[in-house]
Amino acid sequence: MIGERLQELRKDRNVSQAELATVLGVSHYTISSYECDRSDPDDNLKIKLAKFFDVSIDYLLGLTDEQYSFERGKNAIVVPSDFDNDDLQQIKEYINFIKYKKMREQRS
Repeated sequence: MIGERLQELRKDRNVSQAELATVLGVSHYTISSYECDRSDPDDNLKIKLAKFFDVSIDYLLGLTDEQYSFERGKNAIVVPSDFDNDDLQQIKEYINFIKYKKMREQRS
């Protein structure tokens, strides 16, 4: 599964195997080997891949289909991948409403 995900992430971000190999300090043959599932990256390389593509290791390994950020923190909100721009806009509007409401409460 990691090979399929790696290839998908790389192509979605318009990164060549050679470019990714340079970033990771491996050969492009190694990247090809990962993408064809002939070998698996070690744990340190999995972490580098997750950081580079900003996805969770769970996503990279195929344990989840949601591309959660590697750098997610306590204030991160996970939005389902099937949400479109209208859904995201509604979320932003609701956040702004809550901020406005809190501001009004603080003034009272």
